[in-house]
Amino acid sequence: MTTEDTLPPQGEKLQKILAGAGLGSRREMERWISEGRVLVNGEKATLGDRASRFDSVTVDGRPVKLDAYAAGIRRVIAYNKPEGEICTRSDKEGRPTVFDKLPKLKGERWISIGRLDLNTSGLLMFTNDGELASRLMHPSNTVEREYAVRVMGAVTPQKVKNLFEGVELEDGMARFTDIVDSGGTGINHWFHVCILEGRNREVRRLWESQDLKVSRLKRVRFGSMIIPDHLRQGQFQELEKQDIDALAALVDLPPAPSFHKKPQDRLKKNEVQAKKVKGSARRFSPHPKKRTR
Repeated sequence: MTTEDTLPPQGEKLQKILAGAGLGSRREMERWISEGRVLVNGEKATLGDRASRFDSVTVDGRPVKLDAYAAGIRRVIAYNKPEGEICTRSDKEGRPTVFDKLPKLKGERWISIGRLDLNTSGLLMFTNDGELASRLMHPSNTVEREYAVRVMGAVTPQKVKNLFEGVELEDGMARFTDIVDSGGTGINHWFHVCILEGRNREVRRLWESQDLKVSRLKRVRFGSMIIPDHLRQGQFQELEKQDIDALAALVDLPPAPSFHKKPQDRLKKNEVQAKKVKGSARRFSPHPKKRTR
């Protein structure tokens, strides 16, 4: 006969629920719980606590809606980031952020899958699934990122060899897993390169270690997702279920129900800012060749 002491745990781990509700990664949610910011049914939560969609959960005094988490709906959007936008939700200097143009979510928030620095353009993905975002970003999962990069200077065979074998940067060893010559004339030359991590300015710092300067950088692929040809800078697009499931499979997550898009949601063109940012699509010329795998 089952006793109270041997009853199975009820609900799921609180950090998993909060991450699944789109509040952030599991690690970040664990920190919030440790800081006493999370209450379950009016009581301060601790690490290891479990909850269900029937519990009352608040963060910093604000209720967390768990309807979308309970439904298990996973959404991912691809955004073509222009240069000049920052990857934070707000900026004290008033600069435009990548979140400014995203569609609104009810009871959830978009989580950025990785970041791009101010002067880097290209593919940036967002999801409402904190677990998916956390796994895709974690270095242990070695999800490949591909960039088109324009380099100034003489790229010798020895320098390419160095970048393949690894270079000691201030935050540890780094290397490219693939380098493909994409053409160019004069001192400017295009390459496609791949890395398995998302460290700050890693692509730029690798080239700089060889006394070469990056004059243009664009991310063209993240894992199985290649930036769509028709997606212009400043536009976003909801991913189809097959693309979302492919990303989840990369990090050993099962398929989940996807958001049913209206036709007008498949590709939304955003308003052009009054002050145009530098590095528009027209200036990204000659456009490097895109590679498929």
